Amino acid sequence: MIESASTTTPQAPPWAADELVQRLRAQGTRYHNLHPFHVRMDAGELTRDELQRWVANRFYYQRSIPLKDAAILSNCPEIDVRREWIKRIVDHDGTSAGTGGIEAWLRLGEALGVDRDELESERRVLPAVRYAVDAYVNFARQRPWIEAVASSLTELFGPSAIRVRLAALEAHYPWIDPAGLEYFRNRLVQAPGDAQYALRLVVERCVTRERQDRAVAALKFKTEMLWAQLEAIERGDTQPADAT
Repeated sequence: MIESASTTTPQAPPWAADELVQRLRAQGTRYHNLHPFHVRMDAGELTRDELQRWVANRFYYQRSIPLKDAAILSNCPEIDVRREWIKRIVDHDGTSAGTGGIEAWLRLGEALGVDRDELESERRVLPAVRYAVDAYVNFARQRPWIEAVASSLTELFGPSAIRVRLAALEAHYPWIDPAGLEYFRNRLVQAPGDAQYALRLVVERCVTRERQDRAVAALKFKTEMLWAQLEAIERGDTQPADAT
């Protein structure tokens, strides 16, 4: 009996490092700063209610970031990477009460007229926002750690968007206490270094075409999650009222 020829498709050759970086950076055309909601924010066209809806829903994402990073740590066998990556959790959780990025976002909420009890209660979190953010955390838990690292590379696009957003909030919404915008000022310092470290990990570890494709797909997934979040925030609460 003659065995049939193998039907396995040869794997495509890997991209050079520069090509991989270019393909990752190309996902910036999908970043949520281009969503109509953020465009209106940057143009000074949002109402107070819309900004409050945004800050309350986005808080659910902010408080989930350390959970995502903890999932990456739990899946990563490399001690040097864990030593570096754990700094992200410290940046968000702080080293004591009243410090860290989550606290800074609570102060942003207060500057926009939403008190911290309201934010922490999650009463205003829309279902689609919750599902999108939970999907991101589950992605980090379930996928190989380097893919979860790749998904974090939206930080490549964040600083330029944050500069525009910070200037817009200061210029167009004078009722916002400028002290409450410290979260964005801090991220302008933290995000570039975080992004460059994550990018280096992805380039060094993703040396086959399959891994490179998965890294790009992971980043695309993250941009879609952020976009879906804003879609829900823009539409607002479309659920029927609770039965009485």
